[in-house]
Amino acid sequence: MVRRFLFCVFLISSFPFATHAQKKFKNDYIREKLSTYKNDIRGPYKDIRWFCTDGSIRAPKDPCPDNIGPGVQHARYKDEVVALGKENHLFFGQILAFTDKEGFWDTENNHSRLKQYQLEKYLRTVDNGWIFQKGQYYRGAIQAEDEEAWGIAFYKWLLASDEVLIKNYFLVRQSLKDIPHSGDDNLAQLMRSQSKTISDLHAPFMDLRVKIHGQPEVGDIDNVRSFLLNHRAKLTPDLNSRFVALLGTMTEFFKPVDIKGLPKKAPLTRNTPLGNALLAYASQDGSDTAAAILVPQTAELLMEIRKEILNEKRPMARLQLLDITLKLEEILFKNASLWQPKNLKDQLSKVCNLGLAAAGAGYLELWEWEESEGDLGSTEHDSLTLAELTKMLETARGAVEWSAAMVKAAYQDIADTYSGFEPIAHGFIDDKIRGSIALYLGKSVGELGDFIALESALTNKVMGIPNQSSIRGLNPGYALGELVVVPGSPEDIEVSSDKIYIFQRSPSDLKPVAGIATVAEGNMVSHVQLLARNLGIPNAALSDDNLENLKKFHGQQVFYAVSHKGNVILKPESGMTDQERELFTVRARNAEKIEVPIAKIRLDQTGILNLRAVDADDSGQLCGPKAANLGQLKKMFPEKVVEGLVIPFGIFKSHMDQTMPGRDVSYWKFLNSMFSEAVQMRARNIAEEDVDNYQLRHLEILRDAIKKMPLQAEFVSQLEKDFKEIFGKPLGGVPVFLRSDTNMEDLKDFTGAGLNLTLFNVLDKDKILAGIMDVWASPYTERSFKWRQKYLLNPENVFPSILVIPSVDVDYSGVLITKGINSGNDKDLTIAFSRGAGGAVDGQSAETYTLNDDGGYRLLAPARESKFTGLPMTGGTVKKNATFEKPVLNRDNIDKIRAFAQTIRKTLPKETKSDYKGAYDVELGFRNDTLWLFQIRPFVENKKALSSGYLESITPKIDAKKKILLSTKLL
Repeated sequence: MVRRFLFCVFLISSFPFATHAQKKFKNDYIREKLSTYKNDIRGPYKDIRWFCTDGSIRAPKDPCPDNIGPGVQHARYKDEVVALGKENHLFFGQILAFTDKEGFWDTENNHSRLKQYQLEKYLRTVDNGWIFQKGQYYRGAIQAEDEEAWGIAFYKWLLASDEVLIKNYFLVRQSLKDIPHSGDDNLAQLMRSQSKTISDLHAPFMDLRVKIHGQPEVGDIDNVRSFLLNHRAKLTPDLNSRFVALLGTMTEFFKPVDIKGLPKKAPLTRNTPLGNALLAYASQDGSDTAAAILVPQTAELLMEIRKEILNEKRPMARLQLLDITLKLEEILFKNASLWQPKNLKDQLSKVCNLGLAAAGAGYLELWEWEESEGDLGSTEHDSLTLAELTKMLETARGAVEWSAAMVKAAYQDIADTYSGFEPIAHGFIDDKIRGSIALYLGKSVGELGDFIALESALTNKVMGIPNQSSIRGLNPGYALGELVVVPGSPEDIEVSSDKIYIFQRSPSDLKPVAGIATVAEGNMVSHVQLLARNLGIPNAALSDDNLENLKKFHGQQVFYAVSHKGNVILKPESGMTDQERELFTVRARNAEKIEVPIAKIRLDQTGILNLRAVDADDSGQLCGPKAANLGQLKKMFPEKVVEGLVIPFGIFKSHMDQTMPGRDVSYWKFLNSMFSEAVQMRARNIAEEDVDNYQLRHLEILRDAIKKMPLQAEFVSQLEKDFKEIFGKPLGGVPVFLRSDTNMEDLKDFTGAGLNLTLFNVLDKDKILAGIMDVWASPYTERSFKWRQKYLLNPENVFPSILVIPSVDVDYSGVLITKGINSGNDKDLTIAFSRGAGGAVDGQSAETYTLNDDGGYRLLAPARESKFTGLPMTGGTVKKNATFEKPVLNRDNIDKIRAFAQTIRKTLPKETKSDYKGAYDVELGFRNDTLWLFQIRPFVENKKALSSGYLESITPKIDAKKKILLSTKLL
């Protein structure tokens, strides 16, 4: 009885299902513990016990007797390992045979435990056992046969669900490479890790390691043998043995897959449609089939299995079919490099078939492939125009980016978590991508891009690195500054306005920079992208490999330019031409700055306004453009805009005129005295950095004081009264958004998008009141101040109003730009949407389309965010897990957006008596397919960049109608 009780306690403490953490352990503690495990002969385990079927636990030399049934023997976790699982949801050294299936699938935490198991497998491969460096031979800790039996049972349970395969096809398929269930090994990962270890110990091997990681071919075996022969005398016995092991792995890996034997691996599918398709495929002699024939046939079968697997209802048959898909991807991996296209038509065919294979393997969703295959399969003609080829290249490049983004969406969160205490975990994502068919798809698309670049003269010139065709400009501009390459998380990076940054992904609250390029560009209409476009900051997208190749130039002074057509120049400062140097000659400090008009601002309005009472004419006078323009939309589209109230500039100013606690001046006087002193400091030739630091210190004092500012009683009273009248419930009864709305945004030449605070879904009365002060303080943050200081002549005259609107818990939300940013056609539309609230404007990887003027549309990118934000009626936000099997927007949504855009273009200038002829930037969302409008403003582009003679000079003149024969030979 005591033993049974202890067993239950162990189960609960070892495998907690609740994720509420009372006290999370810090990374320093975790790092220290992992270090001790690496030097412990038991690793993360405490001891070994027998676990009997009656629930009892027995000593290792006291096995379960026959009369109480058989048992399993394995290790127990150390107490701190159990605690890390409970408090941090971190699971080290997971023993599958003793794990609950649902707990391991871990739906609530986006399958974190399964992903951690996969990541640990990688770490153990690349780091000599990782936390098992001394404990990997701890006898009896894990029983391989028990682990494999559990794996089979797990998949039998998991694959009984159609929903799992529909929503998580990619993850399920990837997990098969790591969870034991059939005796197979992940030889590709082992080969890469062994070559990495050797190059870390013996630097001359680096070139071969790069080749094995980037373009593995059977010929690499001879190359490694030759290297070993030539360097054997210099190698230690340990290194010699590592080379022998690597050669053994490579020989095993490059063995031809027994295609004829594949049906034997899926006996349950015999005489089924998929079984017959597999039998027909296996009837060919794979050893003699040319790669140009084998690759398309393999890709087609891979896709057929994915499309039809739901018709096979038996879980074990599904498991066998999924294992077959791994073998098919292995065949593709080994044969893709053997397909050497002779001409352009062959190259296009190769790209199309590898794209098909990527979709069949789950790197693209089926609907994404359906949107893309029409562009990639257009090779029935004898020739194509340069415009048609460029469109095919863009689609193919998209397929590469989406494939890599699928891997990141699945694993980035867990890789980032582990990188906090184990830096080598950051290589996991790259390893996943390099071990996939996406590697060869990217290489083939790069070769196509090189060919088209030569034909169009649209070539990049980026520090002489390889595979430059994957680099594409997003916003035109030029910059000179130090190159900073940031391969990991950007959130803790302190950026400088005179430096050029290469990010894996851009920070969520980017401060001024000279130039930027990102691997994960987010989307082209996020606040960061709009700021870059508005201010002429050069901006480009590039690949993971490009970023890796640019690391060696980190810290160098470089010149960076993006042309109007998107070709990119990045070169050392020493290589600049006279024309390029002339771009940076000293100009008067304020020559290119913008003055914010304040002559018409009305600070006498100290009462709260109903949103219905304001319109576009009030922008910059009573309130900022968010409220004024939304009030205009409320008049034009009353059913598509929520009710709202506006706290005007005058209320802010009357509060700022109060005496600042502990000082003899008002808040407003304190602010203006600071700016006056800054002017005097510059007159005394004090360094600008010192002036900025002085201002930032005083702004921090002011910001903290505003957050504690006493709200005037008459203001609070009116707020309570108007809130109930407008929203139908008392203050604290309806969750609301508090949106900062200053006079220094959405100007003719300065957008200011996303610089100030928006508070989401605030319900509690006290939090709403505190939020008002937080929003008033937000224009004085370092980020907001630096952007204004850099581009505005009078940044001291910032006046925030606040737009208060009830929350709409949208199913998805996004941005509409009434011009084709990607197409360059002013009659087209650009839209980007993410699931939930706020994702697209915050720079998430959003579903992006060009809606063509002729009624068609083109998918530019699918959404790839694994989580989205929900807005519960209880206030605050919740994070929900996303899957990608369906598009964010449906056809009806797209039609409604088109109709709205058409109406806006025709009626808004008339309604506002404006002569504005440019595009609009609209924030909107859908709930239950009903369109809601949240903001509209001019879409501001940088006139200097658009009219730059230099940028015009580096923009090639492309003959889009130029015909290119598909029989053209590749170089």
